[in-house]
Amino acid sequence: MKSIFYFCQFGFLLSLALATGCSPSRTIIASGKVTPQGKFKVGYNSAFNVATAPLAEIDDVTRAAVNAVKNRDSIYFEDISALSQGLLAYSLDPVGTSSEFYLRYGLAPRVDVGYKLASGSHVFDVMYQFLGSTGTPANPGPAGLYGSIGLQYSGQNANLPSKLGLSALSSLLNYELSRKDILIPLVFSHSFGPEEEMGNISWGLVYGHSFIKYGFSPTKLFVKHAGNVVEKLNPFVNKENYSSFGGFLNAKLGYKYAYVVPAVSIYYQNYGEYNFFGLQTKIYKGVTIVPSLGLQFNLGYDKRR
Repeated sequence: MKSIFYFCQFGFLLSLALATGCSPSRTIIASGKVTPQGKFKVGYNSAFNVATAPLAEIDDVTRAAVNAVKNRDSIYFEDISALSQGLLAYSLDPVGTSSEFYLRYGLAPRVDVGYKLASGSHVFDVMYQFLGSTGTPANPGPAGLYGSIGLQYSGQNANLPSKLGLSALSSLLNYELSRKDILIPLVFSHSFGPEEEMGNISWGLVYGHSFIKYGFSPTKLFVKHAGNVVEKLNPFVNKENYSSFGGFLNAKLGYKYAYVVPAVSIYYQNYGEYNFFGLQTKIYKGVTIVPSLGLQFNLGYDKRR
């Protein structure tokens, strides 16, 4: 029975990661040198998000989910309080994999813009290069350190769909969360070869800010008050925002047109205090580690003269 419980636990957590995943794209693969004017970069990244806050909720979420389903004809808030807290923790920063496709274009000598499709979320950003040469490998400028700063915006929604074996929980909670995120990376890099012809190593700091809107619209959820008074809970919506602080290290390894890009980012965030129907509050905080591995291709670059 114990092995069956842990198997169900794994399946439930996998379902949570797939169904409620709603984290911003925080893989930093930029270098201090922006895309040269009129040139393109395209690429793909596979990342894994490891966050301590949702991991801390694993046992409570699983046991509460099992109990809630078993007692679905008579559900009280006390039965699913841990479940609702765990769902929110996973939605804020889910543990799991993500895939990112991106395109960058050199808009001006020191400015490039980018679009990223990150596990269904649309991400837009702009980078400004304030330090270093703006040449190309065919027409290199003076050697030295590169530096740039960027601004990234993304928006995303999450819910608990009536699939993946979670139909009972979906109808019980009708849970939804939406978010808007900004990310500001400060990037420095050292070139391998002239103008990063053979790649680079990059490092820097990141500041992020997230705006969260979450809510529950339960269909048959009740709360017991003193004197055995039972009250049906009404739909509930709340808002919160928080900051993230982090650092990253990445490398670009290849030659001219094709590169492998390993990277890792580490963040700390106090997600804030979250209210549940005015009956409970929960404070989340923790560290998130985002390792990734990707491929990048340069398009439209000049041939060496």
